[in-house]
Amino acid sequence: MQLGECPLWHAAESALYWIDIPDMAVHRLHEASKEHRSWPMPGEPGCIAIHADGGLLVALRGGLVRLNTDTGEMTPLLDAPYDTGKLRFNDGRCDAMGRFWAGTIYEPRDRELGSLFCFDRGELRDAGHPVTTSNGVAFSVDQRTMYHANTPAHRINAYDFDLAVGKTSNMRLFKQFNADKTAPDYGGRPDGAAVDSENAYWCAMFEGGRVLRLSATGGILQEIKLPVRCPTMLAFGGADLKTLYITTGRNGRSPAEIEHCPLSGCVLSVRVDVAGQLEYAYRS
Repeated sequence: MQLGECPLWHAAESALYWIDIPDMAVHRLHEASKEHRSWPMPGEPGCIAIHADGGLLVALRGGLVRLNTDTGEMTPLLDAPYDTGKLRFNDGRCDAMGRFWAGTIYEPRDRELGSLFCFDRGELRDAGHPVTTSNGVAFSVDQRTMYHANTPAHRINAYDFDLAVGKTSNMRLFKQFNADKTAPDYGGRPDGAAVDSENAYWCAMFEGGRVLRLSATGGILQEIKLPVRCPTMLAFGGADLKTLYITTGRNGRSPAEIEHCPLSGCVLSVRVDVAGQLEYAYRS
């Protein structure tokens, strides 16, 4: 991949989906057969979700579409609610009620003009989470806490989450990482994430070459170092949900880094001790 993102385990298909943003494609790998398939997109995909009626919900720069993974046909659902010359969708997932939460990235990256949107039964609303680059959307096991990262700020916030109405409140700092990239102990910035079955928050640390498992209070429980510098997001998969799939990026990286980290851009996997959770599907 140039910039692999949004790995998504589809348990009913025993398959892993993911996207390549600049290459404008959705990919699928069937676990047992290793059969790979991809679908070209008409614009950059930012995130995907399982659609309860079949196929995938895909958030493109230009709006939301439903992808029929049997025929490749795409059905437009909603135009983008922003200036597509400066913003695009980036990172998202569904809650337990079948709402699709998808954030945006403000590409000039000089102001927090991105946000987090909720697509609920065909209607889109702005949840009012100002960010520069939206990432790390995830929910606690009981669906009472939402996590949301602002990657350039090196910050992950937590919110009280009312599942019944799909509203967030009581924003608070969950984890602040060192933003000094010149520091010898710089460990990257928080990108995509997932919550495991023990309520720990896993996040990919972009430019940190690692993924972290964080407690519900933000403490580091585990670190897995990777053979690449830029992991982007992760997902739990496999029959027991104990395979951690990690997408990574290579576009924009220096030739020296690619030579040192030749797996940059690949989808990685590692076995972990604690199972993840099944992903919820979007319900129209």
